[in-house]
Amino acid sequence: MKSNHFLTLILALTATALLILLSLSVYIFHRASSRPRSDAGVETQNPKREDVGREPPCSPEDLITFQGGEDLTICDILEAPGEVIGKSSYGTLYRAMLQRSSSVKLLRFLRPVCAARSDEFGDAVRCLGRVRGPNLVPLLGFYGGPRGEKLLVHPFYRRGNLADFIRDTNGGSHNWAVIHGISVGLARGLDHLHTGLQRPMIHGNLKSKNILLDRNNQPYISDYGLHILLNLETGQQMLEIAAAEGYKAPELIKMRDVSEETDIYSLGVIFLELITEKNPINDKASPDEESYLPNYVRRAVLDHRLSELYHPDILLMDSCGEISAVTEEHILKFFQLAMACCSPSPSLRPNTRQVLRKLEEIGT
Repeated sequence: MKSNHFLTLILALTATALLILLSLSVYIFHRASSRPRSDAGVETQNPKREDVGREPPCSPEDLITFQGGEDLTICDILEAPGEVIGKSSYGTLYRAMLQRSSSVKLLRFLRPVCAARSDEFGDAVRCLGRVRGPNLVPLLGFYGGPRGEKLLVHPFYRRGNLADFIRDTNGGSHNWAVIHGISVGLARGLDHLHTGLQRPMIHGNLKSKNILLDRNNQPYISDYGLHILLNLETGQQMLEIAAAEGYKAPELIKMRDVSEETDIYSLGVIFLELITEKNPINDKASPDEESYLPNYVRRAVLDHRLSELYHPDILLMDSCGEISAVTEEHILKFFQLAMACCSPSPSLRPNTRQVLRKLEEIGT
């Protein structure tokens, strides 16, 4: 009889313990299943009521800044109202107002499909970001977005580009002091790329549209080394455009073969643009006229028609409105320098140091 009571007691205690364990398991499972979890299985906190519906905060992880751009943020760049001021096959240029600093910047959007491979692109951006020198447009920052967006940030120069300045007859393009000063600035900027860095940098796409002017008509070279950010196919397209516009050296076949000598050739074409106010290619040339500016100038010099090549006002007034000290001999020497830069033979073209020395002689 006692054994029956003892067995009954054991069974009752066991049933009670099982009931408690079952209840505890149900409670734990309910609590665990009610908590939100991240994709990795790590528990996260519920968002505050006021944060629901807000955009996530901007992250600095996709932004690289360089000297002069340390204060840039992703929000500055992405929220800046922009105005399109230029387009190409590989990207778009924007004039953008950064709201927080009330400063204007030049934003260059590169099409992801035109960019170099990610590993090459990152190294190239850092290389360009370290370049600082006279008469060069610096790279202030780079933003890489989650969908392959690529934005380069530069200072904005309100005077515009040199091509527009040359065509603006009221902007001082007839002034010898301005022409000479711009020429010296261009030679200094290119000289720094070729000789002032640990490793020489080739511009690769030098033309008047890629030269920006400040309010004092000081030139700043932009787009230097841009071809190293692009894939081979897009780089070749860039070269074909340069050829169609009249800036390509005759020996240059592939973009990867650009050199200091091909940069000098493009510089010579720009010098001729400055002094003649003509386009490198004359689409309206008659069959018996030279359509290519260096050939046109060469023929005019041989035919002793130098005075037809430049505006007569160049000989009249300097930048202070006084009688100019420049003579036709100075103009002739400038033409000779430009034509030397445009020599068909790369070995006969002067280097940047020689160009600067000759410009100094002409200016005295």
